[in-house]
Parts: sequence; C-alpha cells; structure tokens
Amino acid sequence: MRATRKRLNVLHVATINKPITSHMGYGPIETVIYNIDKGLTTLGHRSIVACSSDSAVTGQKYGTVPRSLGDYLREDTREGRASVDRHLANALARARRGDIDVVHMHEWFEYVCDGRFDPGVPIVTTLHVSGLHSGIEEFRAMHPDAPNVPSLHYVAISEFQRRQYAHLIPVAKTIPHGLDTNEYPFNERPDSADYLFNIGRITWVKGQDSAIDVAKKSGSKLILAGCVQEKAGDKAYFERLGKSIDFVVDVGRHPVDRSYYEDVMKPILSRNELIVYIGELSTAAKKYWFRHARATLFPIRWGEPFGMVLIESMASGTPILAFREGSVPEIVIDGVTGFVVDSAGAMIRAVERIEHIDRRNCRRHVNEYFSVGRMAESYAELYAELADAADLSEAPASARSVSRGSLHIQGIDAL
Repeated sequence: MRATRKRLNVLHVATINKPITSHMGYGPIETVIYNIDKGLTTLGHRSIVACSSDSAVTGQKYGTVPRSLGDYLREDTREGRASVDRHLANALARARRGDIDVVHMHEWFEYVCDGRFDPGVPIVTTLHVSGLHSGIEEFRAMHPDAPNVPSLHYVAISEFQRRQYAHLIPVAKTIPHGLDTNEYPFNERPDSADYLFNIGRITWVKGQDSAIDVAKKSGSKLILAGCVQEKAGDKAYFERLGKSIDFVVDVGRHPVDRSYYEDVMKPILSRNELIVYIGELSTAAKKYWFRHARATLFPIRWGEPFGMVLIESMASGTPILAFREGSVPEIVIDGVTGFVVDSAGAMIRAVERIEHIDRRNCRRHVNEYFSVGRMAESYAELYAELADAADLSEAPASARSVSRGSLHIQGIDAL
C-alpha cells in the first residue's frame, strides 16, 4: 500500500437515522462511519463528520441538524424530509468552504446524480446495501437524462456486492469493513458458559428460525438477541418464533459494568430453558455475549453484502457457523475461523466440531484483514488518488482557493 499524502481533509456526510456514536444498539451504517472516522483520525488525517448534533465522533463533529431521526424505520413525513434536506444543505455548505479534499457519503446518491449535491471535489460513496435494493435502476428510469458524474466514485464492501453492482455502476474499489479489536475482549479458550449465540435484526432473511432448529437438534442452549422493527412482516415472523422461544427477558435496562457477567448473564445461562430471547443489546453488552459464547450462528437466507456480526464475533475469539450466502465465504475461513455450510443439517453437525477451531485464529484473522487501521488506510489511499487527480485537472492552488472560497455558504458551526 503506497504512502498517502501527509494529511488529508475528509468530510463524511453521515446518515442521520441514528447518531454516530460508539455505543448503540442496531446501527450498522453508523458503526461503520464511526470506525472510518476513528481510523482516519488515528492515521493523522483531518476527519470531519457532518452529522446530527447528538453524535459523538473521534474526529471533528460538524452538526447539521439538532438530533437524529431516531430509527431506520419511520414514516415518511414532511418533517423527516425537511431534516434530510437541512442536513445535506449544511453538509454541502461545509464541503464548499475550500479546505476539503474529498467528500465521503453513505447514502443519497440521487442528490449527487441530479446535481443537488455538488461540492466541487471528488465524492466517495460506500455501497451499504445489496445491489438488488440500491434504487439505482429506479432512479435511472425516472431520470433518463441524468448525466454521469465523473467526480462520484463508488466503493463496494465485498467482492460479492461488487459483482451485484457490476451491471449498474463502475466500482472504484472494494474495501471491507473493519473494527478495533482492542475494544473487543478476547477469550483464548472457551469458558464454562456453554451456549450458542445469534444476534441481528429479527427478520426472516436473518434465519433465526434456523438458529433455533440447530440449537434444539444439537441440544444446545441458544441466546437470541436483536431488535424487532415496526414492519408487519418482521412482527409476524417474531410472533411465529415465539412458539419456539422458551424464555424472554429484556436485558437492555441493565448497566454494563464489571459485574455484568455475574449479575446479568450467569442467572440467565444457569436456567434450564434452551431457547432464550434477550432483546436488543447495546454495543458494550453484545461484546460480553460474543466473548463467552461457544459459537455464533449466522444462518442467513440472502446475499448479505457484509456481516459486521461475523467480524465482531471473531474479534472476540468466537467461531462462526454460517450458511454459504453472500459475502460469508470472503469473511469466514472454513475450518479455520468457523464452518461455512450449505444446510441446517450440516450446521448441526458442525456444532460438534466447534472445539476444533482455535479461537486465536479467529482474532488473528480479524486483525490481519478486517482491522479499522487496514480499512482506514485503504480509504486514505483512494482519497489521495482522487485528490491528486483532481489537483492535476484544476487551476493552480492560489486560483483554486479563491474560486472555492466564493462558494462558501454559512452552515452550522462545528460542535
């Protein structure tokens, strides 16, 4: 990996569904934005995050709206659309001050493609969703005359996802997500807490019913965790799951401190019930449940572009039992950091082989391929290439400074 510029100035245009913080329940995109910002700041770059003011980031926070919208699933209201427009308008104003090398976006490609969001510098957009649900084909059908935007550069988060987008858009680079393993306590050897773990949004494509089937047929205790969104299909699915769940307890109200295992986990694990649902977990709480689990089950039914659960579990030393779907084979090394299988029957048989996996290999694999440092370095390399190319095609620095300065629009002061 070649050396990048001495210091890059990057503006992240964050999503505003939830605040960008290190402590949240379900917030996969927000977690990625937080980690990229942290990684870039650690590398010495100037990372500015345009986000809701209830966020807490490692780099510089630039508040665009007072608070986040509160959740991924919400009604499409006039107030919500106004918040998004205000967020993007203030982010654009910040981008046009003249001191930004690259803008990094995570949503709203349509604002760029139809010209509403034009910062005058290269834009990197991370593709967080499946190519089947990107909205790109629908946008093109509605806007057939929309021009190509040469300043817009897409990044895939797995090779599987990149192939999904191959017929839609050019993808500049594939950069897998990363995390800071120092923030994940690690058990080198499995402890006496003999349970399987499954965490994720409760929905059919995540396969919680298969996880229950595997646990029951292997005679294993299963801890289920995850949020149930206000979607009719998800609520109906959870209701069906309820017939197979033996015990329900919401652990979200319990503080996560040094006594969490003894006070919260141990009483639950000592019960006789086999299938236990514990609700949505905070970032701090799920690290405990990952760390002490025998294995994490990942029986998905769809082409998941990336699974943060996979690297979070392995960072904790906990092996993965997963179906061969989506990006799973790129992330889990079959027989080394877990087992990648093709059926529930094969997953049941794999439960008997969990102890063959060296937990140190799980941690080592994440450190080598899915660290926050590696992710940040890959993004920094792309930013530098794009910024250098933009510099070559623009006017001299003195003229460029005056030109960009004239675009300044008053935004909300950085908080």
